[in-house]
Amino acid sequence: MTVINLYIYPFKAYKQQFNFYTMTKRLYIFAFIFSIISCQTNKESTLEVPFKKIVLDNGLEVVFHVDKSDPVVAVELMAHVGSAREISGRTGFAHLFEHLLFLESENLGKGGLDKMSARIGGSGANGSTSRDRTNYLQTVPSDALEKMIWAEADKLGWFINTVTEPVLAKEKEVVKNEKRQRVDNAPYGFNQQIIDRNLYPKDHPYNWQVIGSLEDLQNATLNDVKNFFKKWYVPNNATLVLSGDFDIDQATKWVKKYFDEIPRGEEITPLEKRPGVVKETKFLYYEDNFARLPMLTLAWPSVELYHKDSYALDILTQYLSSGKNAPLNKVLVDQLKLAPGAGMYNRSSELAGQVQLGVRSYANINLNEVFSGVQQAFKMFEKEGISSKDLNRIKAGIETQFYNGLSSVLGKGTNLASYNTYAGDPGFINKESQYMLNVTKEDVMRVYNAYIKDKNFIATSFVPKGMSDLALANSTEAIIKEELIVQGAEKSFDPKIAASYTKTPSTFDRSVEPPYGKAPELAVPKVWEDELSNGIKVYGIKNDEVPLVRFNLVIEGGQLLEKMNKLGVANLTARLMNRGTKNKTTAELEEAIQDLGASIYVSASKENITISGNTLTKNYTKTLKLVEEILLEPRWDESEFELLKKSTINSLRQQEANPNAIAQNAYRQLIYGKDNIYAKNTLGTMSSVSDISLADLKEYYANFISPSITKMHVVGSIDQASVISSLQDINTNWASKEVVIPTFETPKAPTEPAVYFYDVPKAKQSVINFGAAALAATDKDFYPANVMNYILGGGGFASQLTQELREGKGYTYGISSRFSGSKAVGTFTISSQVRTNVTLESALLVKKILNEYPKNYSEKDLATTKGFLIKSNARAFETMGAKLNMLQSISAYNLKADYIKDREKIVNEMTVEKIQELANKYADPTKMIWLFVGDAETQLDRLNELGYGKPTLLNNTRVKIKN
Repeated sequence: MTVINLYIYPFKAYKQQFNFYTMTKRLYIFAFIFSIISCQTNKESTLEVPFKKIVLDNGLEVVFHVDKSDPVVAVELMAHVGSAREISGRTGFAHLFEHLLFLESENLGKGGLDKMSARIGGSGANGSTSRDRTNYLQTVPSDALEKMIWAEADKLGWFINTVTEPVLAKEKEVVKNEKRQRVDNAPYGFNQQIIDRNLYPKDHPYNWQVIGSLEDLQNATLNDVKNFFKKWYVPNNATLVLSGDFDIDQATKWVKKYFDEIPRGEEITPLEKRPGVVKETKFLYYEDNFARLPMLTLAWPSVELYHKDSYALDILTQYLSSGKNAPLNKVLVDQLKLAPGAGMYNRSSELAGQVQLGVRSYANINLNEVFSGVQQAFKMFEKEGISSKDLNRIKAGIETQFYNGLSSVLGKGTNLASYNTYAGDPGFINKESQYMLNVTKEDVMRVYNAYIKDKNFIATSFVPKGMSDLALANSTEAIIKEELIVQGAEKSFDPKIAASYTKTPSTFDRSVEPPYGKAPELAVPKVWEDELSNGIKVYGIKNDEVPLVRFNLVIEGGQLLEKMNKLGVANLTARLMNRGTKNKTTAELEEAIQDLGASIYVSASKENITISGNTLTKNYTKTLKLVEEILLEPRWDESEFELLKKSTINSLRQQEANPNAIAQNAYRQLIYGKDNIYAKNTLGTMSSVSDISLADLKEYYANFISPSITKMHVVGSIDQASVISSLQDINTNWASKEVVIPTFETPKAPTEPAVYFYDVPKAKQSVINFGAAALAATDKDFYPANVMNYILGGGGFASQLTQELREGKGYTYGISSRFSGSKAVGTFTISSQVRTNVTLESALLVKKILNEYPKNYSEKDLATTKGFLIKSNARAFETMGAKLNMLQSISAYNLKADYIKDREKIVNEMTVEKIQELANKYADPTKMIWLFVGDAETQLDRLNELGYGKPTLLNNTRVKIKN
């Protein structure tokens, strides 16, 4: 399940993917935008997406979109079934099938699509579930299209017989772990559940969460599950979309061959639109075990997807909450100084909608003050309304948003599938933008009066444990039935046991995997390089697929240039550079950027400060002039500086109770040592941030922001000469100075294992980070080590860690291993979140896998690794973002423009013996740090059985430790 910060986009199908909790099979967020062809006629622009749609005799609707720009094809199967098609008492089934359909089918066998994906070089093999639909999607090299069509057909026609009691039991455990990770063990995780069950009546299909009730899932029988599949996962309730480089006539033949004989299901009756009902305003509070900051959420019933008022609600909520001049920010942030910001959005789903407003305040703030501030902001809006300028500013970003995702065939396919599913016509993609553009000032005020002003709502106050006095007055405690995790309570199962069934008949032998088509040629983008007289090195790729330019200025140094008693200066410097220029206030700068439909953002990391930009080609020069202002003429606004300090301290305070943040911060210190800057949080500490002055930022800027350590990367519809010309003012006005970036002691891997534990009382999961200092990205072993790691833990569902801990035992929702590294030595790390009562068992299994990996690595494993790493290069540079990352790698590590060919050579020459050597050297469990963040009272002493010595407790708690 993915919780996503919400922004307003012009298309409802796009919003349907993003505007609520979306349950995902992997921890992956994919970008959905669509292909647009702009045709100029009498200065008017029409936006069209080319597609062809056919309907098979069994009701399957198939949409084709051809895009020859890269040798890849996205394949998406969308079933019109989400949690809304479930019934009370039997919830969570749609999400469960999102998981199950990847595991096995009659003709693909155990491992199903996941194993095939690794062999064919697929990317993003994934699924997600919403209230209203489930989708399955992947991008593959174009030569594997027939294989994918064969595999998707197997999901609908040759799958359900393979689901056994043990498989069902295991996947229930995986789903439970997903819920613990996203909800039970996360700050504010229960908020949406409380809101929805009060916003919608008990019999409304939006009353329950997409992930469902764990009790319902646990009680579900195999027969329940099979009946649900047979009703909903049928051709006449599904859409198949192919988007990318293929021939429509040939693809049509393949689709008919593999899908035609799947029988039509029973007729599906559409569900009626049904808004939420709030007969009286409700105030509810909840004491959150993982929250350190009070949070207020208000929710009102609104309108369903495609309703004419939904577009005005989109603009209303964005205007009220987004930007310096937004009424909510003016009052809550600037005037009352109660919170670092507010978020508001219109959440349109197929049957109903809701408007939500959320404010996470500063520590110890009474939420009654926040609520009063919200009411003040609403009064301000009622008096002033929205201006034509602000309305046009919000609309200005639409064209850029159209084009931003054009290089992703996956995004195009998802939107076509969504429009076909919800609107019954993929062509609605070519019509809906006008509805947003037609919204007037009067519409915005009208929907405010119709759905917000003086209307009943649900208010939730989430407060830290023991601080219910901070909740809204007259609030009633919200009761959440939390799962009780008992040691050894789960039943054992063996999901590897093969199902026994009569094979589903077919007119041909479906057990034979289709052959590859013509192999695509690897086309490495042409890179140009240049250097300005002031020292800026410039790297570019001309890309004319869309009229966009993406760029970044990377200034080396970042936190590495900070003083130990001033940690957080780089982060504050970067953030303050976003807050106005010498001649523009924060609000004026925001508006200047938004008027261009552009985005510019300055951020800091451990090693860099980066100014990132994204704009239409026609507005590139104006956008770069704003970058020049931001870079050379910061405003140094004292009030904005103080707000940023408070916001940063707020973030640090929340990290104190977030198990994942705790694990990251503790792991860095254990790896690098507390005196190494690489061990420090880039935000700093609450103490250091409090002590930082504006003078410290000015000193950092004056000493370290220099063209001598700056690199510019540009990708888009612009040539080298135009880029260099656009940089001449920066070249002239930005004087160079020498900046020496300090080096720090290289951490060493431990010579023996050491076990550490950080106590988070009553945690439902243990966060684990196991690893050691390993390699810099410039080390000759760095890429070979990544090749070694593919089957261990870097290959997703092809990896041993995932297959054993998730697929074999159901201990976790996800686990991976990876090598990090830059110019400095990074780590080899295994990370996961596991069910609390299998903390020891998970660690023992990881230990076993690591010990056996050099011995059991096989030629078959090597073939799978080579197949994926070589074939996946066909999509390596598909998107503008991928091309920008390519330029950054080239400039940071002095790589050749065609470095990918060198990597292919490494992969082709890799041997089992070399893999074994690398595994013994960099993945030795006896030379690692083993860090656990969880419930010490129940798990700490058990870890003595790991065999790596007595665990060290890192934080001072009152837990009783047995001798």
